[in-house]
Amino acid sequence: MSIWLIFFLTVFTHLSFAGCRFILSLTAIHFEATPFTIGVILSLLAIVPMIFAVSWGRFIDRVGVRGPMLAGVAAILAAMILGWAVPRLEMLFIVSTVAGSGFILFHIAVTQAAAAIGMPEQRVRNFSLLALAFSASSTLGPILAGFAVDGIGHHGAFLALASGVLVNLVVLLRKHVAIPRQDAPVPASASRRLIDLVRMPGMLPVFVVAGSLSIAWDLFTFVMPIYGTRIGLSASMIGLILGMFGVAVFVVRLVLPLVAQRVREWNTLIAAMFLTGAVLVAFPLVEGVELLMILSFLLGLGLGGTQPLVLALLYERAPPGRGAEAVGVRTVLLNFAQASVPLAFGALGSALGMVPVFWAMGAGLVAAAYAVNRRRQRPAIK
Repeated sequence: MSIWLIFFLTVFTHLSFAGCRFILSLTAIHFEATPFTIGVILSLLAIVPMIFAVSWGRFIDRVGVRGPMLAGVAAILAAMILGWAVPRLEMLFIVSTVAGSGFILFHIAVTQAAAAIGMPEQRVRNFSLLALAFSASSTLGPILAGFAVDGIGHHGAFLALASGVLVNLVVLLRKHVAIPRQDAPVPASASRRLIDLVRMPGMLPVFVVAGSLSIAWDLFTFVMPIYGTRIGLSASMIGLILGMFGVAVFVVRLVLPLVAQRVREWNTLIAAMFLTGAVLVAFPLVEGVELLMILSFLLGLGLGGTQPLVLALLYERAPPGRGAEAVGVRTVLLNFAQASVPLAFGALGSALGMVPVFWAMGAGLVAAAYAVNRRRQRPAIK
């Protein structure tokens, strides 16, 4: 399997999933659900997979990626067929749970496949292409879903957007599609305690960086619309500011393989953390649209290229046969951020305003970058 096949499998799968997530929101609103109910439905996309992500990673390490990729694609397809076949608000809870679980299973498996293609030094390139696939499908999914809802209705849109995972299901079932797997699987009798994985040399700093950057990403996408509204910006202006963030993410992922050939992963990650922290501190001090767009672009540059670098470091540090398990731990951190950031920072913003929210996260990132940089000088972290 080539990395380009991985790229297109990811585009089609995430296209369906991103569309499903958008349709879930619109359908719940169509059923006149309360904001709390809508929040619960969307949270199930992340909460349930968070519980099983590490176990799924261990399973993928043991059996390879073909079966889990097929199962993940099939689960998303089944969820969207349920959304089409049973047009009830109650069914959306099941659709969200099944689709979210299927996507996380596919995500861990496809990451493992990308890591197994080529030589270890090609992983940054592979993960950059994977990240570009997610960026492209994150944009296209909601757009196509919106047109589908307007054209054929909420429930027909589920079926229309399911076409992406249906294509992948057919491709993966073809016998001549060879799926790579990592070498040196861990024997079934070997100890696989999570705490042992975290304690291994160099692993904890990678998890700290992954969690910190994920929280910063989710914070910005959550808080920016609130902050923009409070300073009197229109919806279109807020959209442009967020759009500049997306443009920067795409650009930095496009050039990251070239940067990685000249700058070590840790140096790039720590610089990204310092840049992101500084931008977050400056953000609530600015109200002009042009400056906010510049800061948003800088934030996208800081955060956009971190995912491929973190994944490359995880596979470099993880012991043989436990790469997917390490990705599972990272997935738990990402899903925890997605579920907790709106609640925690929303409460902080309601009590103290938006400035402390930005400053708390900015200061936290700078402190984390400083601490990781100190540990980086030790022999365990190269």
